[in-house]
Amino acid sequence: MPELRFKVLGRSIAVARLGEGWAAWQLGADGKRGRAEFEIPEFIAEGELCQYLADLFHEAATPGHGGAFQVR
Repeated sequence: MPELRFKVLGRSIAVARLGEGWAAWQLGADGKRGRAEFEIPEFIAEGELCQYLADLFHEAATPGHGGAFQVR
């Protein structure tokens, strides 16, 4: 499976399936990536990732950064 990219509350996040689970990275504006400080449960389906990320971070939402969407 290719890497999927999302914008979550203004942050760029990459997600990829590794074996049975998911791996997530925060993407910096300078092109660097670091391991994300959250986990995605293995039972989350690919089509549920964007909603899962939105639900995970909803308490940190601000008027200018309030949602999540997949970047194609």
